[in-house]
Amino acid sequence: MRHRLYLHVAWTTREREPTITAPFVAFLERFLPTVARQERATLLAFGAVRTHLHVVVRIDPATCLPRLIQRWKGGSSVIGSREQLGGGRRVRWAKGYNVESISPRALAAVVDYVNRQAERHPDEVIAGQHLCVVETSPAAT
Repeated sequence: MRHRLYLHVAWTTREREPTITAPFVAFLERFLPTVARQERATLLAFGAVRTHLHVVVRIDPATCLPRLIQRWKGGSSVIGSREQLGGGRRVRWAKGYNVESISPRALAAVVDYVNRQAERHPDEVIAGQHLCVVETSPAAT
């Protein structure tokens, strides 16, 4: 059965410390989609600057959203800190997150918004970062 449950999720580093680095982004590009698949979800877009990140995800009705986000935040913090991906600082996330539902009609606009985080926050651009487009075609979802 086809499900069209789309969410825009964002969260920040603790105290907005600039701990999101290019190596950490490269790790997140592999980690976030893997965890999403394990939790019956599909990562559609990912955008990050030094202090926060945004994702667009399609979830299954059985997906437990708090568990998915806890695994994203907790797992990435532990691994990012252990592998020293935070530019010499521990990778720590602030408590909580923001989540908004997305209508299928608005999906392309939200994916574009997420993909343009570096343009929206030019003073927080990650050195060496490239544009990460996980999936560009909403029609494929």
